[in-house]
Amino acid sequence: MSASEIVNKVWNYAHVLRDDGVGYGDYVEQITYLIFLKMADEREKAGQETKVPKKYNWSKLVKLDGDDLENQYRHTLEALGKLGNTLGTIFRKSQNKIQDPAKLERLIKMIDKEQWSTLPADVKGDIYEGLLERNAQDVKGGAGQYFTPRPLIQAMVEVMQPKPTDTVADPACGTGGFLLAAHDYMAQHATSKKEQRHLKEHALRGNDIVDSVVRLCAMNLYLHGIGGDECPITANDALAKEVGDDRVDMVLANPPFGKKSSITVINEKTGKNEQEKLVYEREDFWAATSNKQLNFVQHIANMLKIDGKAAVVVPDNVLFEGGAGETVRKNLLERTDLHTLLRLPTGIFYAQGVKANVIFFDAKPASKTAWTKKLWVYDYRTNVHKTLKQNKLSFDDFAEFIECYKAEDRSRRRESKKKERWKSFTYDELIARDKTNLDIFWMKDESLEDTENLPPPDVLAQEIVEQLEAALEEFRNVEEILANGNGNGAG
Repeated sequence: MSASEIVNKVWNYAHVLRDDGVGYGDYVEQITYLIFLKMADEREKAGQETKVPKKYNWSKLVKLDGDDLENQYRHTLEALGKLGNTLGTIFRKSQNKIQDPAKLERLIKMIDKEQWSTLPADVKGDIYEGLLERNAQDVKGGAGQYFTPRPLIQAMVEVMQPKPTDTVADPACGTGGFLLAAHDYMAQHATSKKEQRHLKEHALRGNDIVDSVVRLCAMNLYLHGIGGDECPITANDALAKEVGDDRVDMVLANPPFGKKSSITVINEKTGKNEQEKLVYEREDFWAATSNKQLNFVQHIANMLKIDGKAAVVVPDNVLFEGGAGETVRKNLLERTDLHTLLRLPTGIFYAQGVKANVIFFDAKPASKTAWTKKLWVYDYRTNVHKTLKQNKLSFDDFAEFIECYKAEDRSRRRESKKKERWKSFTYDELIARDKTNLDIFWMKDESLEDTENLPPPDVLAQEIVEQLEAALEEFRNVEEILANGNGNGAG
C-alpha cells in the first residue's frame, strides 16, 4: 500500500471520530501514540531493544476490548508520559480523547494491519506529513498556524545550504518542517560516517511552547529516523531565558504570528516599567516589547554563533512598526549583516490575509561600523496571487529568487531590467527612511488600477484591522514615553 493510500485510509477514519466530537488535531495525536507503540512492538519482535515497559506495550492493547481496553490505554498514556527521552516527549501530558472503546478498538486494529517498521523512513515520514497537512487544512481547529508551506521551506533551505557538520535550530519548530527539510539537504551532502552520525544525533534542535505540537514534531523526526536516545525537541518557552554559550550555526524559523505575548519583555537597561505580572528579563535583547515576533527576531539573533546564518519568516509589522520595531531593525542592520528580504505573496498560509516576508541575516562580531552594507529585496508579492487550492504555491515559483540570491557567492548579485522584482538598497538609504521602515516596494500594483483584481472583502478587512492596530500601538508608545517622562520629572 502506498503512502497516500495509507494516509487516505487512516484519515478517512478521522471523519468517523469527528462525529463523536474528536477533532482532527486530537485524532492525529492519538494516531501518534498508537503508531509509536505498534512500531516499538515490531522492533521488539525483531530482537531490538525498546524502552516501552512490557505491561504497557502494544500486544497488551490488541488483546483487549470494551472498558478493559479504555482503562489499559489510559494507564499506558499516563505511565509513558512520565518516562524520559523520546518516549517521555511523545507521551508528555497525553490523554485518551477517544471515549468510545469500540472505536478505539477499531483504530488499533486498523494500525495493527500495517507493518510500520519495515516501511522506509521517507515513506513513514510522508504518511505522517500527510496527516499533519490534512490537520493543518482543517480551518476550524487544525494546526495551520504551525504549518509553513513546504515549497517556501524548501526554497529557504535551498539558499541557506546547511552543511552536514552544522547545528540547525528552530525555536518555534511547530511540527518540524524546517528541521526535516534541513536534514534532507544535509543528508545529501554527508559523506563520512561521522557526519551521518552527527546528522542523526546532534545536528537538529527544536523547541515549541505547545505540548501537543512538540509531540507531533518529536514523532515526525522519529519516523524520519532522526534522533538518538535524547529527543532533539523540547517543550519550553524559548523567550524565557537568555541563550548562553550554546549557540548554533543556523536558525530556520517561522515564529508564531500573534500581535501580543501574554508576557512583556523587560530590558533592565532601559528601566521600562513592568506592564504585566509575568516578566522576562533579557539583558541580551535590544528592545523591550510585548510583540512576539520582534522578541523572536532578537532571540534568534542571539542564538547564532559568529558568522551563523538565519532565515526567519516575519509578518509585515516587523518591517514597519515604530518604537521597539525601529530599535530592532536598526540593531539588525548594525549588528548583523541583514542582506536579503523576500516579500511573500498573500494566500499561502492557512491563516487568512497574512502578509509575511523572510529576512536573511548573518551574525557578526562587535564593530564600530554597521555590518549591513546592502539589503537586497525580492518582491514576490506585487501582482502575485496565490490561493491554497486553485493556484497553490510551488517550489518552482521561487526559481528566480534562488537564482538571484547567489548562495555560493553573494558578491555576484546584480540588478537587471529583466529581473524587476530584485532590487538593492544601501545602509545609508535604509537608515534615512522614516523609522528605518523596511517595508519597501517599487513595482506598480496592477490591482490598484483594476477594481476586478481587488482582494476579497475579508482580506481587505484584515488589512484595515492590521493598520489600525499598528497605529494604536504607535499611540500607546507615545503615551508610555510621555507617562515615563512625567514620572521621571516628578521624581
